[in-house]
Amino acid sequence: MKLEKIRAVEERLLLPTYERSAVLFVGGEGVHLIDENGDRYLDLLSGIGVNALGYGHPAIEEAIARQSRALIHTSNLFFHEGQAELAVRLTGRTGLDRVFFANTGTEAWEGALKLARAHAGLLRNEGKPIGTRFLALEQSFHGRTFGSVSTTWKAKYREPFGPVVPGVDFVRFNDVADLRAKFSGEVCAILVEPIQGEGGIRPLTKEFFAEARTLATSTGALLIADEIQSGMGRTGKWCAYQHYGILPDVTTLAKPLAGGIPLGAVVCTEDAARAIHAGMHGTTFGGGPLACAVAIAVIDAIEKQNLLAHATEVGDYFQHQLRQLAASHEAIVDVRGRGLMLAAELDSAELAKLTVSEMLKRRIVINCTSDMVLRFLPPFLIECPHVDRAIDALNEILTEHAAAAGATQPAAQTQEV
Repeated sequence: MKLEKIRAVEERLLLPTYERSAVLFVGGEGVHLIDENGDRYLDLLSGIGVNALGYGHPAIEEAIARQSRALIHTSNLFFHEGQAELAVRLTGRTGLDRVFFANTGTEAWEGALKLARAHAGLLRNEGKPIGTRFLALEQSFHGRTFGSVSTTWKAKYREPFGPVVPGVDFVRFNDVADLRAKFSGEVCAILVEPIQGEGGIRPLTKEFFAEARTLATSTGALLIADEIQSGMGRTGKWCAYQHYGILPDVTTLAKPLAGGIPLGAVVCTEDAARAIHAGMHGTTFGGGPLACAVAIAVIDAIEKQNLLAHATEVGDYFQHQLRQLAASHEAIVDVRGRGLMLAAELDSAELAKLTVSEMLKRRIVINCTSDMVLRFLPPFLIECPHVDRAIDALNEILTEHAAAAGATQPAAQTQEV
């Protein structure tokens, strides 16, 4: 098998950063991946939230072909046609004013952190006392670079690389009292994911998000919303913060932004942007012609196909079916999320790992995060029959597990009277 040859080379030459599943994907169509044997897999993960338009979407293929023939790369020392056009689309849909293009989500987050520190410095120069500390949330995940990992909660991501960037305090998730207690004039930014992704698909409460907005405004600190996983329509709106009616000062976008071509973005208010001038920040590849052309095509396709409404409709159906499943299986302890960003939390890490593996055997792709949380991030093109197939498979797996667990329980002892 080609897979075995590739695995042998990777084990010899690659840094061992991933525990890969033993499947070699060679193609895709719609919401399905295709392996080397021609078998089709229902993809409910979409490359961890990247392939919003699935596989082989004509808008993406056409944009790649057209732009690759014209211009793939030029430096940011010159103009090209894509950045302005994409910036118009992003500012119009996020409610913010200015954009910086990066390559990835973690680089976008780095840019947002740098912007917050620079903005605080500008305020100090204007005579407004403000510090340099960040408030991040427990269970947060913001990326793998030093600044990003320093604002990420789980120790397993930070400790191997310590000491990480100083000046970060963590607030208990959705704990308004803890947020108030830890906020002060020393804070230059409050960092949130409106719906935590890697942390287990955990939505902020309206009360917590609103208090973060109020506190940041009170001192001039920035409220920064990480929409790398939840943005670009996944929850049924362009950004998850729009469900709350709360506008951050800065948001970061990536994952589905360019339909699988690497691209990230920092989008901010005019006031936050005052802190940046030429030469302070930059990128070689960010916002290149190819990535911008594809991102424009993705946004236009989402609107043309009415996929925000579709994500809401199918997402509501998916969540309802998961809740119905939970009513039949005690192993499901919670169902949560919004749109096509959903989770079913199980009662053990062992069962979660088993379920992912068993789903893959049934040619359905999901993953688990935070050890016990099944995460569903399907392409926006998913239909209700695809959901039904997944629910049937989950029901079968959980039923078999419960039966096996019951069979291994010791027989009850009968007491003589």
